[in-house]
Amino acid sequence: MLSFGRNCFKHRSYITRNSLNHNLSSVNSFWPKFPDPIHQNSYKEHFFHDTHNVNPFLFQIIASHTQFPIIFAPFGFNSHCYSTKAPSRSYRRRVRNRLLKSRKPILDQAQFQLAISQIPPRFTPEELFNVLTLQNDPLVCLEVFHWASQQPRFRHDVCTYHVTIKKLGAAKMYQEMDDIVNQVLAVPSVGSEAMYNTIIYYFTEARKLTRAVNIFKHMKSSRSLNCKPSIRTYHILFSALLSKGNNTYINYVYMGTIRSLFRQMVNDGIEPDIFSLNLMIKGYVLSLHVNDALRIFHQMGGVYDCKPNSFTFDYLIHGLCAQGRTNNAKELYHEMKTKGFIPSSKSYNSLVSALALGGEVDEAVNYLWEMIEKQRSTDFITYRTVLDEICRRGRVEEAMRLLQELQEKDLVEGHDYRKLRYVLEDDYGNSVSRTGSDQSLNSPRHSW
Repeated sequence: MLSFGRNCFKHRSYITRNSLNHNLSSVNSFWPKFPDPIHQNSYKEHFFHDTHNVNPFLFQIIASHTQFPIIFAPFGFNSHCYSTKAPSRSYRRRVRNRLLKSRKPILDQAQFQLAISQIPPRFTPEELFNVLTLQNDPLVCLEVFHWASQQPRFRHDVCTYHVTIKKLGAAKMYQEMDDIVNQVLAVPSVGSEAMYNTIIYYFTEARKLTRAVNIFKHMKSSRSLNCKPSIRTYHILFSALLSKGNNTYINYVYMGTIRSLFRQMVNDGIEPDIFSLNLMIKGYVLSLHVNDALRIFHQMGGVYDCKPNSFTFDYLIHGLCAQGRTNNAKELYHEMKTKGFIPSSKSYNSLVSALALGGEVDEAVNYLWEMIEKQRSTDFITYRTVLDEICRRGRVEEAMRLLQELQEKDLVEGHDYRKLRYVLEDDYGNSVSRTGSDQSLNSPRHSW
């Protein structure tokens, strides 16, 4: 860029001064007075170094009066301004961090002084805990905590650490919470299972899984029995690892960690409950290990002394339907009904769609009507799958009658009805249009 500018000024002798001044006067409305670049070299350097302040239109006028043609390029604008690529993740993270820093809350001095006035002289940790508990502003709570740390002959205990961490975590002030956690870890005699569980929970909420696992390892290595992991600790870790999303590969990777944690829990003598077993089943289903999920299901009664609940059956039915194992899914469905449980909307939708895709269209429609009777919501994909599979078998008129009946019973909204009809018309052409939207509905429900 600098060499380009020097070449321009090298050939300035070819520029007609009068015509240049005349043209510059025509653009004075949008361009400030600019000194002579030959007599004031500092401005010359400033002109070509500070390119973001250059008016590209003015530079085009100057270049047009040179004897040598200069190809004009709007170098006065940064090229990234015209980029159509989405900003990178690191850029978005930097922007978010700057935004968060700019929105940092300001300490309420009046509230802070009021909280300090409520603390008696030569206070105890219990008295400080009572004051911290009453603070609704987490920043005031943090400042009171720091103020107490500077007082002579005072040491924080588990209660003051715990309440401060809980308030900072609830306010998503994770960096400030992390500083307090480092203070906790530096004092081996301070700690409790409840406080460490709170720390792990908020670290997982902040997506700091590495920090959460390190706290878990710290609990495992602690000599105090009050700091050892409990069933609640494993619940938090299982839930965090299973909330990474619906990506099957990610769930497959994290399932190895979950399996290892479950094995540690059993080896430490912690009896799994129905919640942890359901999380294991859910993890196996999400990672497409349905047989392992069924193994956990069959071990519930004999090995773990737990009875399955509705969530257990819902996870298994969904997983079996995802693999097209409709016969096993129907067996679990009937077992679920005998135990008095009603399948969820997700289980019903999965079962109806799997049956339709497997060629059992009539049975899929029966389950669809049963689903409606149980007041479970049917999604658009399930309706489309059933109607599409009926049409594939040459029963277009039956599909349209079913769609019409669903609309008349207010089971399909007008927008979804038109969308489903347009889809069928696009796929099956005149076969749908011949039926007519005003065709009388002669097929009763039990004809399915």
